Amino acid sequence: MAVRIRLTRMGARKRPFYRIVAADSRSPRDGRYLERLGHYDPRLPDGHPQRVVLNEERIRYWLSVGAQYTDRVARFLDKAGIVPGATRMRGTGKRAQQQAESGS
Repeated sequence: MAVRIRLTRMGARKRPFYRIVAADSRSPRDGRYLERLGHYDPRLPDGHPQRVVLNEERIRYWLSVGAQYTDRVARFLDKAGIVPGATRMRGTGKRAQQQAESGS
């Protein structure tokens, strides 16, 4: 089973709230998951301590057994210091290649 650490959308219409979960990669976005690992509330300001809450111990466990993370979760893990340098550059064009070479 391929496990992904990803977001599932919760909350009401136009009031999103996301859970960070470990789930089978084949399950739907808001479907069944294996374990809740934290949450993310995009409506809170950037510096607020409750904007992104992570269970670092369990995230490290899932990463140790081979779980992959999505691009958005990689940003959270990088910022929290769990997986330094996890943020990936996206894109395939000439500009993306130049940015990857310069390292910024």
